[in-house]
Amino acid sequence: MSVNTTAVRIEVILNDVKPEVMRRLVVPVTLRLDRLHLTLQAAFGWTNSHLFEFFAGEERWGIPDPDGDFGPQPIDARKARLADIVQETGAKTIHYLYDFGDSWDHVIKLEKWFDNTTSEGLPLLLDAAGRCPPEDVGGAPGYAEYLDAIGDPAHPEHEQMRLWGPEQFDPNVIDRKALEAAVNALSETWKPRRRATRSK
Repeated sequence: MSVNTTAVRIEVILNDVKPEVMRRLVVPVTLRLDRLHLTLQAAFGWTNSHLFEFFAGEERWGIPDPDGDFGPQPIDARKARLADIVQETGAKTIHYLYDFGDSWDHVIKLEKWFDNTTSEGLPLLLDAAGRCPPEDVGGAPGYAEYLDAIGDPAHPEHEQMRLWGPEQFDPNVIDRKALEAAVNALSETWKPRRRATRSK
């Protein structure tokens, strides 16, 4: 990564989940990690209901526990940027863990760097495949059981799981426009504000 690098294309795959859930985005390298978290939430369709951490090398970034009750604290994601991870660890792959109970592991591959480009309109969702699992389904193993149950009317938990989860859940069908709109809304929210010029 050169000093002129302004953006990076990332591929993010939800680990251990079939059918594959993948998102490809372009994000600014200066994006704070708490905002990268929100970007991934929007792109995947998660509900931002749980804690998160980023991992690369031996380092962890997240929201430190104010009481410090849970062992060594992560580096504060509100004070670190994507570029910091790359510069400090040299990582080309980063892990994003969402929901410490369900342990959704997202593998972020840094695919392509862009130098001297504008960050206007970023983050940007380029590609999406596979629907995000329902929240609180029990991680990858619970999700596999859920898909088995809703896909088989003879399954003993078919009716219970069908009523518990989203209506007519199809793991292969995504609402691309809704995901794009959610990511685009972030780019509008984080757009640098121009200072008003005083009239003489």
